[in-house]
Amino acid sequence: MKRLAISLSALLVSSVAVVAADDPIAVRQSLMQAVAGAAGTSGGMLKGEIDYNPVVAKAAIATLYGVSQAYGDYFPEGSQNGDTDAAPEIWADMEGFQQALADFQADAAAAFEAAGKDGPADLTAFKAAVQPVLSNCRDCHESFRIQDD
Repeated sequence: MKRLAISLSALLVSSVAVVAADDPIAVRQSLMQAVAGAAGTSGGMLKGEIDYNPVVAKAAIATLYGVSQAYGDYFPEGSQNGDTDAAPEIWADMEGFQQALADFQADAAAAFEAAGKDGPADLTAFKAAVQPVLSNCRDCHESFRIQDD
């Protein structure tokens, strides 16, 4: 299972890397779509809307982990211009953004490790692993994403 999760994460990251050289905004958007899917699945299980499944939980965590490792590479100078929800604060406070990214990476790595080979044993273990990661998402969006009206 661990190999599968790592392979899926590697595939996700490598598939968007092809586009990176030409369009970092598109890569960021693709990565955030993957996070949205993982967060939606996680939230559904946490709310009891989706039956808990350790394999699905592991896949969601693996996606969050894979994205956390790659995401920061797609904010070169000049990529704040265009069709992006990335807030100008990212470039104005790159140190703060890098700290938010480091927090995301650390919590996602801890969740990935806690998930073990077969995924979290139960919903309680999944909740303990994934909630810090999802909290990072919310915090980063509040500070570094243009909010929809």
